[in-house]
Amino acid sequence: MKLTEKQKRFVDYYIETGNATEAARKAGYSQKTARSVGAENLTKPDIRKAIDEALEQLQSERIADSREVMEYLTAVMRREFKECVVVTTSEEISTYVPDETGKMRKQTVRKEFPQVVEIPARLADANKAAELIGKRYGLFTDKLDIDGPVTIRFEDEYASPG
Repeated sequence: MKLTEKQKRFVDYYIETGNATEAARKAGYSQKTARSVGAENLTKPDIRKAIDEALEQLQSERIADSREVMEYLTAVMRREFKECVVVTTSEEISTYVPDETGKMRKQTVRKEFPQVVEIPARLADANKAAELIGKRYGLFTDKLDIDGPVTIRFEDEYASPG
């Protein structure tokens, strides 16, 4: 069965609020029947299925899959991401001003200005990303992957022959 427009709105508002009565009211059902219609809608298989599918879709959008993680690590390793850091620059201005006796003295005023500067990702972050990618592909393993039957023989050098 296909959902009506009101039922589709109910599903959307139910996902947003988590409250069947409020979802029914926002979807356009009357104030008097919102509570009963909301409860009834939750028992209908088609509406329940639509709610479950929408929740599953939201959940999958929130969680990174392995491809997204590998793309992110690769971008970090290649230092494609930028970091914002604050640096302080300074400026000195020297002028000659008279002192209390009228003699000209040099006066230097130093002003500091904070600036936000974009820099490539740190090398330590790029190295860590490369390490994680290498682990994923088994580049740094000392283990041997052996397929097939393996015979293991234990010998005791103190054992008597026979």
